Amino acid sequence: MPSFCLLLVTLASVPATPTALPMPPPPPGMRLVAAEARPQALDGDDEPRAAEEPGAAEEPEEASEEVEAESAELEELRALEGAELDPAARPNAEVFQSLRRLGLANPLRQRMLDAMEEATFREDDALPEIPLITDLASFDVGQIRDRYDIPVEMQPLVAQYIQFFQGPGRKWFRKWVSRSTRYLPIMQPILEEKGLPRDTVYLAMIESGFSAHAYSWAHAAGPWQFISSTGKQYGLRQDFWVDERRDPIKATHAAAAYLKQLHRELGHWYLAWAGYNTGGGRVRRLMERHGTSDFWTLSEGRGFAQETKHYVPKLIAAALIAKHPAAFGFREEEFEYEPPLAYDEVPLVDATDLDAVARAAGVPVKDVYDLNPELKRWCTPPASEKAPYLLRLPQGTGPKFAENFKALAPNERLTFRIHKIRRGDTLSRIAQAYGSAPEAILQFNRLKNARALRVNGELAIPVPGGRGSVTALERHVVQARRSGVKALRPEEEIPAGTPSAPVATGPIKTEVINGRTRVTYGVQSGDNLWAIAQRFHVTVEDLRAWNELPRRKRGLQVGTLIQVFPGTPPAQVQERAGTVVATHTVSQAPASRPGVHTLAAGETLWSVAQRYGVSVEDIKRWNHIKDHRAVPAGKQLQVAAP
Repeated sequence: MPSFCLLLVTLASVPATPTALPMPPPPPGMRLVAAEARPQALDGDDEPRAAEEPGAAEEPEEASEEVEAESAELEELRALEGAELDPAARPNAEVFQSLRRLGLANPLRQRMLDAMEEATFREDDALPEIPLITDLASFDVGQIRDRYDIPVEMQPLVAQYIQFFQGPGRKWFRKWVSRSTRYLPIMQPILEEKGLPRDTVYLAMIESGFSAHAYSWAHAAGPWQFISSTGKQYGLRQDFWVDERRDPIKATHAAAAYLKQLHRELGHWYLAWAGYNTGGGRVRRLMERHGTSDFWTLSEGRGFAQETKHYVPKLIAAALIAKHPAAFGFREEEFEYEPPLAYDEVPLVDATDLDAVARAAGVPVKDVYDLNPELKRWCTPPASEKAPYLLRLPQGTGPKFAENFKALAPNERLTFRIHKIRRGDTLSRIAQAYGSAPEAILQFNRLKNARALRVNGELAIPVPGGRGSVTALERHVVQARRSGVKALRPEEEIPAGTPSAPVATGPIKTEVINGRTRVTYGVQSGDNLWAIAQRFHVTVEDLRAWNELPRRKRGLQVGTLIQVFPGTPPAQVQERAGTVVATHTVSQAPASRPGVHTLAAGETLWSVAQRYGVSVEDIKRWNHIKDHRAVPAGKQLQVAAP
């Protein structure tokens, strides 16, 4: 990739802004449809926002690997885009951090799509091929304007974005075009039916790269990147079970309604696109302030954020290249086109395990999940005979599923219960109460660990469907363990609602890393780097290097975990019953007498053991406790050897 400075010089060579061209008349066959009257909710700036605007405070769910990968794809591209296309920008640590993640082993580079021999889906296959465009400065976009049903102009920023997609952003653009053939055949008819230009579909390309799983920093989700409030306003359901912003069909209907309203309100597609990015109210106020409806004039002044100024040129550039990639220097072999989205729909009248569905249909469970990206759990939402849930299956498998699913034994299915988390709950207690398994609960709810339980949150609890057998549950436990899900031991769990203040201080554990002993140390009140270094016979510089602590960082927060490779085995660190303890004096909470601790609500034997530098087994032995889960709040515990 050319250097940053060289790219800026290249981009700066694009000629100055020409006089803005008037909007061309609608192409033949295009018709205007009266806009539907829909109530408009307020979203901060007097209008709903579709993307890149923070909505109401949301708790992002635990992301799957696919969500993380496709969201990172957008984040990395936008970081690079800002560095390359904004002359005033300077590379900063955040940009370099994003770029450093793109190593040769990055799964975004390595992941390959299923190769297809079909030609890409295009409407203009019958039109003569456009010759290779070698000089954007002299290219007359009017020669191909009639091939688009959206207005296209060759403004300087359009040319810069074309160069960006040809160069630094090429690998992403190849992926977007490859993915587009899956969604164009279903999205464009919806747009046309709603009275929008078919080429409006390229707005989804620049928003998400046609990814159903992309999730932005502003909590926007899905191919059209709706934030929560705007999605709900346009009928997209978001709850414990589903997020319809991710569904390519439902989200396209919502985006068409929103864009149609913006176009009716603002009068031009450029302004509607800008409103989709920044909000229609802001665009309207700028039009009134400057007395013009010309987007290019508005974008030259103050008022639009840099992202909005670039939004329309970026969309035009994406549409120009995506419909005629060869004309802009892309070779056909660069793309691995995905097949068009095709499926059967089957009605389900109860919450159903996707694994059981996949086995009945004879397909991999991932195929079911890919066709139903709105599902937030590994099961379908509760439904009924009157209101069944329509699940998509690979095309042609519907009849096979219907036949096999009826014959599926009850012990091969799972049912689900909803549990509202209460203060003091732990995953092991919840699993025991429902006859389930902690690993299965973690997997079904996409939780990384049991410490993620939040009071008043909800969990879907998988429960065996037949009496006397737990075949389906056992299968899911095995699958969860194979995928890396690991439940904590009961004594290691932290009950929901436990104060977030750190309870683990001093030496927490020791382990051997590449033949060297490493101690994980919890910072205590009064600690500093020098004191810790002295304790473990190392230098302050060693501590900074092992923990990536900058020189300017002096104070340490109590409870912070520090990794230490002791110079000599510290005498005060020892291990008993699997717990590393310290023989140094630990301040004790007030108790009725020395060596006694009164168990408070929410405390566990593990947290008490960490506090007093002893092991859980010690406390159980000293207090004759057999079941750590049966210790009531208020019990006085012996926390020192009698």
